[in-house]
Amino acid sequence: MRLLLFDDYKLGVWTGEQVLDASAAVADLGYHSPQEMMRMIIEDWATLESRIQDAADAASGVALTDVTCCAPLPRPGQLVCLAGNYLEPQKPERGAFNAFLKSPNSVIGHEGTVTLPATDATFFHFEPELALVIGKRASHLSEEEALDHVFGYTQFMDVSARGLPGGFFLGKSWHTFGPMGPLLVTRDEIANANNLDVRLWVEDDLRHDISTKDMDRHIPELLVEVTKVLTLEPGDVVSTGTHHFGLKPVQDGEVIRLEIDQMGPALAVKCADPSGRTWS
Repeated sequence: MRLLLFDDYKLGVWTGEQVLDASAAVADLGYHSPQEMMRMIIEDWATLESRIQDAADAASGVALTDVTCCAPLPRPGQLVCLAGNYLEPQKPERGAFNAFLKSPNSVIGHEGTVTLPATDATFFHFEPELALVIGKRASHLSEEEALDHVFGYTQFMDVSARGLPGGFFLGKSWHTFGPMGPLLVTRDEIANANNLDVRLWVEDDLRHDISTKDMDRHIPELLVEVTKVLTLEPGDVVSTGTHHFGLKPVQDGEVIRLEIDQMGPALAVKCADPSGRTWS
């Protein structure tokens, strides 16, 4: 199923052409936040899947352009991002595993605005990534069981400020630096998440055209590495890294669009720089 949150965090289902309102299926869950609602759906998917589908089937569809999309995981408990994780012309051999925690409060939705902070960064990058949504508690996983702990997938941009001191915190966790969505696609919809084309445009300039098959560590192995260090919970997000070939500065007024095969409509955001800086 292809889920989304829209308008005032209503639960929706994407048909491929329209948004169907499925919020009636979760009206009695007693959640206190949109993120808690999504966690409850993930944890009780075996029961709620048919209810959500029935509610969607009874709804009238609306166009995606007629709704306001929210991030499908508005405030994940943990947002883990891999550093690099792709084989590249400059790095054709496997490197050491590396990852970091990005602020969950950086997450924004489709057609949101990424605001570049007035800090002394060299420039800013938008990194296109496939992100995993965790479906059940995961700790010390083996590769054989890793995918059973994935609920689904979503599109994610790891926005980065370059040239700042302080490592990943100052480089990655500014407000609005985590565009996500618009869909959460359940794992059964994707036959092989390590064989998806990933493309990112800045305006009409195609900056990235890569495949998830070129990950340094494929999804089962990267989840083994992450869960050696920390326990993942339902609704947490693990973003799988990017290919750095093609990264160029992004600046005020530009629209950035990420499209991953089988993941539904492209994720698009606008870049705003109140400081009015430019980069070549």
